[in-house]
Amino acid sequence: MLDLIIIGGGPAGLTAGLYATRGGLKEVIMFEMGIPGGQITGSSEIENYPGQGEIKSGMDFMENWPEQSMRFGLKKEQKKVLKVEKKEDNIFKVITEDKEEYLSRSVLIATGSVPKKAGFKGEKEFFGKGVSTCATCDGFFYKNKEVAVIGGGDTALEEAIYLSRICSKVYLIHRRDTYRAAPSTIEHMKKAKNIEEVTNVTIEEVYGDKMGVLGIKVKNKETNEIRDLKTPGVFTFVGRNVLNDSLKDEKGNFICEMNEMGEVIVDLNMKTSVPGLYAAGDIRINAAKQVVCAAGDGATAGVNIIEYLG
Repeated sequence: MLDLIIIGGGPAGLTAGLYATRGGLKEVIMFEMGIPGGQITGSSEIENYPGQGEIKSGMDFMENWPEQSMRFGLKKEQKKVLKVEKKEDNIFKVITEDKEEYLSRSVLIATGSVPKKAGFKGEKEFFGKGVSTCATCDGFFYKNKEVAVIGGGDTALEEAIYLSRICSKVYLIHRRDTYRAAPSTIEHMKKAKNIEEVTNVTIEEVYGDKMGVLGIKVKNKETNEIRDLKTPGVFTFVGRNVLNDSLKDEKGNFICEMNEMGEVIVDLNMKTSVPGLYAAGDIRINAAKQVVCAAGDGATAGVNIIEYLG
């Protein structure tokens, strides 16, 4: 019988494992398919983590996290978790891809979410080289420069507003001529003098060279006119895929309360609606999608799981 199973090896999962084992839990396993570190390992530069003065790549930044987190007894299994089940007597059964079953008194789900791909030409080629999905992370690199934002929902408009305070100009590119964002967000966006709306268009391609993005070409859906926007930064916000499949039962229903976007509903202690089941990081509601916040979630969850287990 395990004390805790952690599903996901990003900043939230690693920090939870560190706090849980250092706090006294003896039998803790973290399931992570690849190298621990999470999405941040794909970032080219990190300069906004408190106390970290040196600018590092995501891979270099996360290099020492696994060793530190496992120093007090955290074990790692390189297996994919298929399902989490709640059994009688407040015991969880976790089933992995190889049909192995593990029993635990508590579970932390920290699998995160991934940005949806917009699907335009050059998106994959230039991701991390001018194409980004995080304005907070990468917006500063385009200070006083022109950037493009792709999307028409609340997140896209909010990030366009954020970038308008940093960049000289923001092109807000949307395939329709109406937005899916809240009226107040739309009103706020329209008040920004340096946001230019580029609506009712399709994206032809993002292009560049070995140094990165040089521009984005869009096509007007009515006139077929091609417009070439010379911008070194392109931010895409077309939604996220929450990695929550392991929380579904055999009928496809979630075992705990979720919101309409498939994010886990938690309280301030990272508790879900199911006693003993916790969620941390980008998989939870209202997550800030920042490393420091995910780590804070993990610490909060670890401390409260210790208290839950007594």
